[in-house]
Amino acid sequence: MKFSVVSHTQGRIRFVSDFPFGSEGAEELADKLDLIPGIEGVRINPRTRSVLLLYMDKQSLQEAKSVIARYMRTLASKSLAIPQGQSVISDVAFWPMVRFFTRPLMPFPASLGMFLHSSWGIFSGGFKKLFSGKLTVEVLDLSAIAASLLMRDFKTASTLVLLLGFGEKLEEWTRRKTMTNLTRSLAMNIDTVWIVKDGHELEVPLSSVTKEDLLKVRAGSAIPVDGKVIGGSATVNQASMTGESIGVLRTEGSTVYAGTVVEDGELLIQPTAVGQGTRLNKIIQFIENSEKVKANVESKAMKIADKVVPYSFLLSGLVWLFTRNLQRAAAVLMVDYSCALKMSTPVAFMSSMREGTSHKILIKGGRYIEELAQVDTVVFDKTGTLTESHPKVSKVIPLGTWDRDTVLRNAACLEEHFPHPVAKAIVRAAADEELHHEEEHAEVKYVVGHGICTELNGEKVLIGSRHYIEEDEGVDCSGAEEIIESIASKGHTVLYLSRNGKLEGLIGIEDPIRKESVEVIEELRNLGIQNIVMLTGDGPRTAKNVAARLDIKEYYCQVLPEGKAQIIERMVKSGRKVLMVGDGINDSPALTAANVGVSLSEAADLAREVAAVVLLENNLKHLPLAIKLGKRTLSRIHQNFRASVGLNTAFLAGGLDGVLPAAVGAVLHNVTTVGVTLNAARAYLPNLSEEERTSEVS
Repeated sequence: MKFSVVSHTQGRIRFVSDFPFGSEGAEELADKLDLIPGIEGVRINPRTRSVLLLYMDKQSLQEAKSVIARYMRTLASKSLAIPQGQSVISDVAFWPMVRFFTRPLMPFPASLGMFLHSSWGIFSGGFKKLFSGKLTVEVLDLSAIAASLLMRDFKTASTLVLLLGFGEKLEEWTRRKTMTNLTRSLAMNIDTVWIVKDGHELEVPLSSVTKEDLLKVRAGSAIPVDGKVIGGSATVNQASMTGESIGVLRTEGSTVYAGTVVEDGELLIQPTAVGQGTRLNKIIQFIENSEKVKANVESKAMKIADKVVPYSFLLSGLVWLFTRNLQRAAAVLMVDYSCALKMSTPVAFMSSMREGTSHKILIKGGRYIEELAQVDTVVFDKTGTLTESHPKVSKVIPLGTWDRDTVLRNAACLEEHFPHPVAKAIVRAAADEELHHEEEHAEVKYVVGHGICTELNGEKVLIGSRHYIEEDEGVDCSGAEEIIESIASKGHTVLYLSRNGKLEGLIGIEDPIRKESVEVIEELRNLGIQNIVMLTGDGPRTAKNVAARLDIKEYYCQVLPEGKAQIIERMVKSGRKVLMVGDGINDSPALTAANVGVSLSEAADLAREVAAVVLLENNLKHLPLAIKLGKRTLSRIHQNFRASVGLNTAFLAGGLDGVLPAAVGAVLHNVTTVGVTLNAARAYLPNLSEEERTSEVS
């Protein structure tokens, strides 16, 4: 949990929390800050989790930071309240325990009726599997209860029904609570919205809003629909979509999404998607469906669980054959190796996915958690991944009849249609120099990983890499070799602009290395991952420069998108477990080819769609954390497997020797199952220490 400073000017500072504190918490913190001498204004928005302070001097600011740090420690000490009707006691244990303890006090007919009602699901499920010719866990449970009834041991039968019902309820509750935690941070609790109709503002139910309505959203309110801004301007917090806590300016013509929040200003919005069609609801639906992507180890656990059952029946039959002791034979049926495997493994993956979201890591299924644990090679795309996602133009060199401004203006005209960071840098540079342009070109064709081709005023204009311009399109670049070398020697990327087969200009792109890249690579090596690889479409000089600064020994330059995918495929075929990190449309084939594809929150939509893992804070520092999460989850699953097999073997031996009665064996077996399931639901990553939390504020 942390409060981070997102903006600070003289006398004004804004903090943002990564932990929800609600309206009551906001009021409590505001009251404490208001009491500090020198604090002239406090504004807290629980929706955006932001705290804005106006202060007079450094002393008042320092005291405010101390108050916030103490408040964080108070929040951290409070456990998250489980929503009403979602507790273990009320949802899992209450009614089974009531039935168990009240049954002996009832007349026999009522007691029998309650027993049959409680065990109906077990009997029907067991007989259904039996009649279909399958010996599964359900048949084993049915047999254990039937054996107890044959021995007229009704107490043991009742205990078995209680424990089996408790186990199923616990698994169901754990899954439901996990899914609730995954989605509740995204869900909107909005009942009514304001629309503008015939010049008047009307409050109407959100469910009645259509794409023809105009919505008015003011500061502090969540945007309830996906839409286009047709009036007003505002700073919008898009943390629910991108993980970025700093608000972005949205003006007329901008796109906004449901679940984001207006921090300042107001907007008039024309909906483009409402209800289930919004991007927010699609994310929630994705999270709910992600449980279906099962890991190999989970599938194996399910198969092992059912494969063990026939051997349990065989052993029970042999015990009865040699001892003629029905109680000892029943004791074998009471101990089931499969329950713990079948319950704890999916719970472990669901809990791990839930914990990942709290650390700004979105994992799209249990299978990818297992893959993360086995990664031995990490491959990075250079541009926008190892380097900043906001590169800048370092040089514009005219070489033909176009002057410098024309080269930059026309390059921006072509690049503005595409979301890649380099394209954004060129458009931004032209805008900063107020080089405006009209849409004078024909349809723009994007050649993935190569460049852009279009017709401008009837002339064929190309922009892209040297490979594309010179080798694919036959434009001679040899006359500019000295200038190209001077730009590339600094580690900058060179883009080539040609018109009608002649080179018109060069654009140098300075792409600063992310400040966390060196640290992340070092941490990956500390995790035992020695194979760190960089892929780039840049020339050899630029690639070598960046690789040397990052201490990366293996790198590939001038790589096309299909080339990236081929390199990844070769690595996978050689037996490596490959994790690929990329952010552009041209990285999508490689992300798909890798064992695990990882993308950043500000990556192109296609890259985020095909990636198995998305880092929601647009920061590489969470990559080692994702791998740690995978390793610890798989380690916990193996730990649970060993504990379950060891303990149940001991209980089985006790039952065979006659030391443990059938009822006691059943209780111990089910306690083991519950224990490993609860162990699977425990946290996998440590929380920030108190010292780290305080330093985030300071």
